[in-house]
Amino acid sequence: MDSQEEEPIDRQDEPPISDLSWVQACLASNVQLHQTISPSQVQQISPAALAYVGDAIYELYARMFYLLPLQRLETYHRLVVAQVRAETQALHLRSLIPHLREAELEIVRRGRNASTGRPKRLAPEIYQQATSLETLIGYLYLTDIPRLTELLQKLHLEQE
Repeated sequence: MDSQEEEPIDRQDEPPISDLSWVQACLASNVQLHQTISPSQVQQISPAALAYVGDAIYELYARMFYLLPLQRLETYHRLVVAQVRAETQALHLRSLIPHLREAELEIVRRGRNASTGRPKRLAPEIYQQATSLETLIGYLYLTDIPRLTELLQKLHLEQE
């Protein structure tokens, strides 16, 4: 067999997991990863710093989402990279907009306005939308994990 071919790991003895409750539980258990930050301190964090945290949380969510069924590492990488691309993040933000509260829309606006620099291959609005999504995720991770989980579950990550 060619080492480049991707083959799922045999899981005949395991029942399929059809819901994301385990992803939700894993994300919620990460509360201990961050220090307690007061609401006034969160308001002082720059949108760029919130996006920095949000980027990591979003990638962790995507990695957990694709963890099952078991795959080869190359498959995990390909699936996750497709989700963390700015173009995909921009699509996800647009799909979430109707579900956002006023305060969340304000965070999105702050993230969009704080967006600086971008890869040359991207249109500025795509990069701004991706940064806005990361800013929102970072903000909710620090302030409201249940709401973050609710919104992440509304995303339609592609199943292979």
